[in-house]
Parts: sequence; structure tokens; C-alpha cells
Amino acid sequence: MRVIMRRDFKLAAAAALVMSALMVITGCSKGSGDQGHGGMGNMPPPQVGVVAVQPQNVPVTFEYTGQTFGSKEVEVRARVGGIIERRLYTEGAAVQAGQVMFELDPKPLQAQAAAAEAEVATAEARAAQATREAARLKPLLADRAVSQQEYDNTVSNQQIAAAGLLSAKAQLQELRLNLGYTKVIAPVSGMSGRALKSEGSLVTTADSLLTTLVQLNPLYVGFGPSENEQNAIDRDVANGTLQLPKAGAFEVEIRGTEGGVLAKGGRLNFTDSRVSSQTGTVEMRAELPNPGGRLKAGQFVRVALHGAVRPNAIVVPQGAVLEGPQSKIVMTVGKDKDGKAVVAPRPVEVGEWATLDGVGGKPATKVWVITKGLAAGDQVILDNFVKLRPGAPVTPVSPEVSAAAQSAPAAQADHK
Repeated sequence: MRVIMRRDFKLAAAAALVMSALMVITGCSKGSGDQGHGGMGNMPPPQVGVVAVQPQNVPVTFEYTGQTFGSKEVEVRARVGGIIERRLYTEGAAVQAGQVMFELDPKPLQAQAAAAEAEVATAEARAAQATREAARLKPLLADRAVSQQEYDNTVSNQQIAAAGLLSAKAQLQELRLNLGYTKVIAPVSGMSGRALKSEGSLVTTADSLLTTLVQLNPLYVGFGPSENEQNAIDRDVANGTLQLPKAGAFEVEIRGTEGGVLAKGGRLNFTDSRVSSQTGTVEMRAELPNPGGRLKAGQFVRVALHGAVRPNAIVVPQGAVLEGPQSKIVMTVGKDKDGKAVVAPRPVEVGEWATLDGVGGKPATKVWVITKGLAAGDQVILDNFVKLRPGAPVTPVSPEVSAAAQSAPAAQADHK
């Protein structure tokens, strides 16, 4: 058995050598026949769409996860104790500032106010009597008909009566104020919350929360870059590769978690000077118009900040950036030793994505910001990547010409 296997192996090896020789001979004959005809099989180098990159100012959008909340979130509390007689608003509905939301039983305070009014009347009578007594003794003091001590006591009684009158009036004013507080009014306009106490419930000053109000127009949204993100922004600003809008006047828009603009035209109105020890972010807050209260408090959204610019940045269309074995690469047009155009892969370092507005009715373009690896004037290949290999000859054309050339065979096939 072992001998037979060796013979089979020798026969297979001999057959392989014969086939290899035939292939070499065939290849040589083809190669000699192709010389001077421009390439293998007389095929010209493939056309590739290229663009010469140039420095330009690129708008930058920063995007973060945020959560909405009301520009005013108010607890509606009773200022006095009592029994709730009526709830005068619809839960979850809009409420206007000054609108009565609850009414407490006013009768106990009305009785106290009546007693305070009687006390004021008594204090007024005492003060009038003391005033008359002082007026009566004053001429007698001049005639030495009364002693100085007696007159001084009378004047003191007059002053004490006047002070008692002021105290009684202050107590009456407080009771009248508390009587007015039996009507719990909305301090701000906003969307009402659920009533935490129903009619007939006892309200005390220690347990006075009745409901909440949230003002949704304008709307606030809180968000924040991480410490590393903020440090990267500060570093780019310091080295001149990023320019922020003056006075932090970003234009803010919020988007849904699944895309789509929910609100725009907002402005930053708060940036914390500290990094939160709990979240590791720099807390920021923006204010946006929200007519009709379409957006609710507590929604998770994407916050986009517009207005920053990268000056003199190198960008390429997103489709031109490929994943290499160790880094991202772009295919560029280089020159071989004979000066002919060939494919030259170039490793690059990328920054963020950006969107460039279309010119002359063309659609907007998604691009990569290239931070390292390309220079002004480099020709970047945009298409036909399947046909390319490093060092292969190519014919650079405009992207429009390349697109038309690629679409022509497909159109002919559809026609057939």
C-alpha cells in the first residue's frame, strides 16, 4: 500500500510540472503578442472619478443626548390649612397664570377675621380715649393743676393704645390675607399635573402640595458633552483648527431618537463652569420655542449645536474613505516611474462627519474631515474601487463622466 501511494504522488507531481510549463509558455506567448497595445487584453486603464481636495471652511455640528424639561416647573401649594371644597381645573390641561385651581373652606378664617375686626374696633376706642385724656391734661399741666408724672403716664397710655391699634390692624390684615389664600391660584401659565388631593381632603401647612405646573413654551433641554469631548473641543480651539460662534451663540435644534427635527431656533442659555462629579459631563441647557406644547417634559432627544466651523479643513466624500487593515485609507491618483496615473492608497486620520450644502441645486454632501494624510491638490478616487489595486494604471476623469460611463452599460442591458 505504501509503494502505491508513492507512485501516485510521483505521477501527480509530474502532471503538475507539465501543466505549469504549459501555462508559462502560454503566458509568454500572450505577453509577447500584447506588447505595445496598452495593457492586458488590449484593455485601456479603467476610468475613475476623482476630485482634487482643497482647504475650505467646514461647518461643524455637535450632537449630544439630552432630555427636555419645562422652562418653569412649579409646585402648587396651599398657603393655609383647611378642607378642599372644590377643584377648579382639568387635570393635564393648560392653565393660565392667576386662574383659581382649588378652593379651601373659608368659613373658619372668616370667623377669625370677624373677631379680628372687633379687636381693631376695641383698640381704636382705647386709642381715642387715651388721646382725649392726654389732650385734657395738657392745659392742666401748664397751670400746675396736675403733676408731671400724671401727665407722663397719660401720654404713655396714649402711645400704648396706638401701638395696640397697629397690632390689631396687622392681625386683621394677616387674617384677610390668609382668607384670600383659601383660593389657590396658578402662579404661572403652564400644563397642569395630576391633583394630589381631592375634594374633602384636609390640607395642612406641613402637607400642602396640591399639584404641579410645567411651562412648556419656551422649552428647556438639558445635555452635556463628556469631559473628554470638552477637552478635545478646547484643544482644537486653542490650536486654531476649530472656531466656535461668538459668545457661545450656537443655534440649537432637537431631533427625535429616530431622526427628524422636532424643534429648532433655540439658543444656549446656561453652561456650567464645572464638570459634574456624578455624570462626568459639563452641564448645558438650551431654550427652544415650543408653540402649542407639542413636546413634553421628560422626552429623551438628540441635541444638535450648529455654528462652529473648521477653517481650512480637508474633506472628502464619506464613500471615498475605506477601512484598511490598520487604519482608514483613501485611494489617490499617483504617478509611476513613467509619469502615468496609477492607484496610490493613502492612510488617513479622520475627524468628524460634516454636511456641505449643495451648490447650483445639487444635494448636500456628507463628508469626512481629514485631519492627517492628505494635502491640498491631492486627487482622491471616488468610485470603481472593485477594479482597483495598488499601483494599477487608471484614467482620472470627473465624477460626472465616471458616473455616466458606469450607467451606460446598465442602460444598454435594460434596453436589451
